[in-house]
Amino acid sequence: MSFERLVRFAPKGKEGEVLIGQPVDSNVDVGKAVRNGEEVQVKVFSGDSALNPGSLTDKVETIARILSPLSASEVGSIRCIGLNVICEPCEGGKHAAPRRSNDVHHTLADDCADYESELVIVIGKTCKNVSEADALDYVLGYTAGNDVSSRKSQLAQSQACYSKGFDGSCPIGPVIVSSAVVKDPSTLTIRGLKNGEVTQSSGLNDMIFNCSKLVSFLSQGTTLLPGTVILTGTPAGVGYGKKPPSYLHEGDEFAVEVTPHVGTLYSVFENEK
Repeated sequence: MSFERLVRFAPKGKEGEVLIGQPVDSNVDVGKAVRNGEEVQVKVFSGDSALNPGSLTDKVETIARILSPLSASEVGSIRCIGLNVICEPCEGGKHAAPRRSNDVHHTLADDCADYESELVIVIGKTCKNVSEADALDYVLGYTAGNDVSSRKSQLAQSQACYSKGFDGSCPIGPVIVSSAVVKDPSTLTIRGLKNGEVTQSSGLNDMIFNCSKLVSFLSQGTTLLPGTVILTGTPAGVGYGKKPPSYLHEGDEFAVEVTPHVGTLYSVFENEK
């Protein structure tokens, strides 16, 4: 693996460019530092994609704006796993823990936009019918995601996918951490923070189906191409489960924090103009 942590960004003074690279400071939380107005320097790679990063160059740039680690054209499909964290399946009061879960992947004005903090798996090599033992060999790395969901649309039908696919849904980032760095994703922890207040917190060892099982299961009879994104399920604490429900509104900030290594993904919500 040619990188440890890869960020896709627009550099200061050259905001029209898109570069990829590795933070100079191997310990910096890139999302939090940029959100706080701090300068984050990045060693630039020769490639133009996380899927084809190329090699490290001698050029160093400062981040002006963090971009999604994968462009929209690179993400062939988004696979979302529902009801996959202990305690989360029963949060809505309707579900028992499943034997298998396979959920495919809001409007603020409808007062039903909800957050879901999730670890994201990024597939790096074409895989089909892989075993659990070999599954993580096909993973490029891991990042954070917010599976933003319209509860009004979700509850109006039996399928959840429509409610999670509106424009602006599913931000991911801030970096992709190599699977060579994160050899066991169950050792990571995840938190969701709404306007600075912790709403979700869990160790990823609480997943009912771990990352190996998920990649193996999703690859059965189906080719997962490089760039495929897998959201692995959210912990308890979503807005829908609160009494009364606590949804996202214009101006709200939601942060998904995956530690160590990944850092914090920040999203500020705006009504569509």
